[in-house]
Amino acid sequence: MFESFSSFDITRDGVRLHGRAGGKGAPLLLLHGHPQTHAIWHRVAPRLAERFTVVALDLRGYGDSGRPARDAGHVGYSKREMAKDALFVMQHHGLAEFAVLAHDRGARVAHRLAMDHPEAVRRLMLLDIAPTLAMYERTTEAFARAYWHWFFLIQPPPLPEALIDADPARYVRSVMGSRHAGLAAFAPEALAEYERCASLPGTAEAICEDYRASATIDLDHDRADVAAGRRLSQPLRVLWGEHGVVGRAFDVPALWQERAERFSGRALPCGHYIPEEAPDELLAEALAFFSSNSKD
Repeated sequence: MFESFSSFDITRDGVRLHGRAGGKGAPLLLLHGHPQTHAIWHRVAPRLAERFTVVALDLRGYGDSGRPARDAGHVGYSKREMAKDALFVMQHHGLAEFAVLAHDRGARVAHRLAMDHPEAVRRLMLLDIAPTLAMYERTTEAFARAYWHWFFLIQPPPLPEALIDADPARYVRSVMGSRHAGLAAFAPEALAEYERCASLPGTAEAICEDYRASATIDLDHDRADVAAGRRLSQPLRVLWGEHGVVGRAFDVPALWQERAERFSGRALPCGHYIPEEAPDELLAEALAFFSSNSKD
């Protein structure tokens, strides 16, 4: 799926970070969501690589990146720690400043990356999320029913891990297939990759820790930003699926305007998995937004 890209494996603080890089031009980091891998970008990355130096990373706990053991405070899977991974990978490739295109969990990492390292992130495009703190504080019954995994995965170990490990492929298909487009939106080779990686040892614990971090330490970091009046300073473009849950359950523009100085965004005619459901629309948006790599 990434024939023109080269793969890389580098290590930060004992955690292997896997991904692919290719193309030429201004640097662009791609971050995926749950329960997927960098393979979500297979329909857009080759064309983006015609204009950009593209780096697609597997988040820790996902894909072929490492799965550090859980810790009591969930620090190892905090978005702050994952953001440090992303920064380390880009610096490893000699890319000190870059733009970011990110979906779902990766978009939460990208939000933290841009907050903690504003000197590195020039532009930011987030796909189908509202700010994590707002989503937890303003949860509705409709959201909880649709995003049941948010509340399942944060339950104390080992129950969620055991249930996922019993049939990882079924878990992947249950989460992804229950959305607007069903499983038909995913290329067979991409779906096979998600299932393969979900079955790797330690994945169940890692994805639970990702969500446990989001419900604890990540909220502490977000509340500290709000209390201090810190907002995203980079140009922020947010896209969401008009048939997805996030846009129906939350006022996405209003919530991001609270957290960013320069917000723009709109709904696309798809569900949650924008890179795979609406690749042409996403490419048009990305090429227009990232055509300037400045912070203006």
